[in-house]
Amino acid sequence: MPTLSVAPALVDLGVGLVATARDIDDFSLDVVGGFNLAVKLMIGLLLLGIALDVRVEDLRAALRHPRVFVAVTAAQFVLVPLLTLGLVAALDLPPSVALGMLLVVSGPAGSMSNLLTHRARGDVALSVSLTTVSSSMAALVTPLALAFWAGLSPQASQVLDAVDLSPVEVLGEVLLLIVTPFALGILLARTRPTLAARIRPAVEPTVLVMLLLIVVGGLASNLRVGAPYLLDVGPAVVAQNALSLLVGAGVAVLCRVPARARRAITLETGVRNTALALVLALAFFPEYGGVALVCGLWGVWDVATGFALAAWWRRRPAEAAQAT
Repeated sequence: MPTLSVAPALVDLGVGLVATARDIDDFSLDVVGGFNLAVKLMIGLLLLGIALDVRVEDLRAALRHPRVFVAVTAAQFVLVPLLTLGLVAALDLPPSVALGMLLVVSGPAGSMSNLLTHRARGDVALSVSLTTVSSSMAALVTPLALAFWAGLSPQASQVLDAVDLSPVEVLGEVLLLIVTPFALGILLARTRPTLAARIRPAVEPTVLVMLLLIVVGGLASNLRVGAPYLLDVGPAVVAQNALSLLVGAGVAVLCRVPARARRAITLETGVRNTALALVLALAFFPEYGGVALVCGLWGVWDVATGFALAAWWRRRPAEAAQAT
C-alpha cells in the first residue's frame, strides 16, 4: 500500500496522520502523535469560547419562539438526515463515504454559523440560540441519530457492523467534547464575568485559525494518497451542502420570520460541526479513512459556500430583502 508521512512542520508539533490506501474503503488513517488530542483541545476551547457568550436570555428565546426552534431542530436532525440517506442511496456511495455523510448530519450545527450569520448581517442572537440548543442536544441525539440513520443505509451499516460501534462509546466522546467545555464556559461567564469579557473576543477567532491549521496541515500531508478519491466524495458533499442550505431557506420561509432571521436559519441548517465529526471519525473509524475524508472536505466546502453566501447577503441589506 502507498504510504505518505506527515508534513515536517506538523512532525515538530507531534501532530499528523499517516494514510494508506488501495480504494476508498481501504483508505486508512493512523493517528500519529497528538493530532487527535490537538483537534479535541481546539474544539473544547472553541465551545468554551462560544459558551462565554451564552446568556440565560439565549436559552429563554427557545421558549419565546418555540415554532422556530422546533422547525429548525426537526430540519437539522430529521429532514436533512432523511434527504442525506436518499442521496447516499441514489449515488450508491461506498460504505465509508456513506457513513461519513451520515456522521456529519447526525451532529449539531457548527459554531461557524454564528460567525457567518454575523458576516451576512443576519440575526446573530437567533443564530447563537439555535447553536446553543443544537449543541446541548448533541450529547444525547448524535449517538442515537448515527445508529438510527446509518442502520437504515445498507452501505453505512456495513462499516458499523465491521467496527461493532456502541452508541455508549460515542455518547462518552460527545459528552467530553461538547458538554464539558460548554458547561465550563457558562460557569466561567457566570462566576468570573470580568475575566470572561476580557478573553471572549480573542478566543473564538484564535482557536478557529489554530484548528484550521492543524486539520488542514494534518490532512494535507495525506493529499497525494487521498486525492484520487476526491471524485468519490466531492459530488456527494457538494450536493448535500446545497440540499441543506435549501432546506434551511425553505424552513425559514415557512416560519414566516424576518429577513435577518431567515439568513440565520439558512446558515444554521446548512453549516454542520464537521470538526466534531472529524474527531469522531478519527476516534472510531481510523481504518476507514473515507469517513474522515468526507468530514474534512465537507468542512472546507461548508466554509467556502458559507462565506460566499454571507458575502452576497452582506452586500444586500436585510431591510431591502424584507421589502422584496
